[in-house]
Amino acid sequence: MRKFKSVNELVNTLKPDYPVYCIRTDEIKKSIKFFKDNFPGKILYAVKTNPHEKVIKHIIANGVKDFDVASLNEIKLIRKINSDVKLHFMHTIKSKESISSAYFNYGVKSFSIDNKDELRKILEATNQAKDLKLFVRIAISNEHAEIDLSRKFGALPSEALGLVRLCKEHSKKLGISFHVGSQCMEKISYSKGIREISNIIKKTKIVPDIINIGGGFPAVYPDLKPEPLEKYMDEIKKSLKNLKLNKLPEIICEPGRAIVAESGSTIVKVILRKKQNLYINDGTYGSLFDAGVPNFIFPSKMITDGRIQSKKLSSFSFFGPTCDSLDYMKGPFLLPNNIKEGDYIELGQLGAYGLTFRTNFNGFYSNEIFEVNDKPIMTIHEESKEKVNSLVA
Repeated sequence: MRKFKSVNELVNTLKPDYPVYCIRTDEIKKSIKFFKDNFPGKILYAVKTNPHEKVIKHIIANGVKDFDVASLNEIKLIRKINSDVKLHFMHTIKSKESISSAYFNYGVKSFSIDNKDELRKILEATNQAKDLKLFVRIAISNEHAEIDLSRKFGALPSEALGLVRLCKEHSKKLGISFHVGSQCMEKISYSKGIREISNIIKKTKIVPDIINIGGGFPAVYPDLKPEPLEKYMDEIKKSLKNLKLNKLPEIICEPGRAIVAESGSTIVKVILRKKQNLYINDGTYGSLFDAGVPNFIFPSKMITDGRIQSKKLSSFSFFGPTCDSLDYMKGPFLLPNNIKEGDYIELGQLGAYGLTFRTNFNGFYSNEIFEVNDKPIMTIHEESKEKVNSLVA
C-alpha cells in the first residue's frame, strides 16, 4: 500500500479523478490502547465496521485476539489473515449451514442467540456439541443511539429467563449480552443494560460465565459530541460493581466504530457547484452511505493546490455521482465559501463503515486506498490539559 505524509501530499501528487480512501494506522493503535487501558475486560473487534485486510492486521498487531463476526464470509476472511485468533459468531440469526461450517471447519465455538429456534438450530448443526459458548442477547432500549438495533435483535426480558435456563443446560459456558445501539450518545445506556442482566440473575439464580456489553461506543462528529469515553468506562465499572457478585464473570465488549472511525477518511472531488449544493464523485452508494438516510455529518476539509481558501465558511449539501436522486447528503457540511469545481474535500471519521457499504451502482466504484500519516480532522482522544501542561513543563 502506497504511503503519503499527508492528505495534501496525496492530492497534490495524484490529483485523482476518482474517490480516494485513506487509512491512518496510528489512530487504530491509539484507540486500541485506550480500550486496553480502560475497559475492564476483553475486546472483540466488530469486523463489519471495517474488514479491510490492512486494518485487521493492524488490529491484531496491537493485541486484539478476538473478533465479533456476523457471517461465514467474515469468518473466512479473518481465518485467511490469521488462523490463531478467536472468532465469536455474534449475529443472532444464522443458517444451519453457516453454523455447521463455522463450528466444524473454522473452530468457532461461540454463538449468540435471542430465541429458542436459534438454539435448536445451533444444537442440530453442531451435532449436540458439548463445548459451546452460548450468549443470550437480551433486548434493551436503544433510545440514546443514533442507529436503533433493538427492533431487530434481542429477547424480551420475559423470554430471556427461559432462554437463559435452556442455554445453561446446553453450553459449556453461558453468556448474557446486550447492545445499546450504534453511536450511543449516553453512558447511562450501559448501566441500564447491566441492570437488566442483574434482574435476570436474580430471577433465574444463574450467574453467567460471561457478560457481553456489546458495542455502540461512540466516535465524535461535528454534530455528535459525546462525553469522553473515560466517562463511559467509569459508568460500566460502577454498574458491574453494583451487581454485588462474589466473583465477577468475564467481561467482554464488541467495539467497532470507536476503534476505527478516526483511522479512515475519503477524498472526493467537486464535479459541479450549484449554489449551496456540491456534486461530488462519491456518495451514498459509495463510502458515504451514512451521510445519506442516517444523516451523519462528517467533518470536512477543503484541499487545494495552494489557492487561497476563503475564511468565510458556508453550509453545503452534497449530491453523489449516480443517476439516483436518493444519492443525497443533506449535511450541513461546513466548507470555505469559495469552493468550486475541481477542488478536493477530505471527509473524516469514515474508518467506520466507509469501506463496508460501497457498491458498483452506475459503475461508480473506487478501490483506491492509501496510507497517510497526518492527524484526523477530529478526534475523541484529546489529551487532557494536565498531560499537555506536564509535557510543556
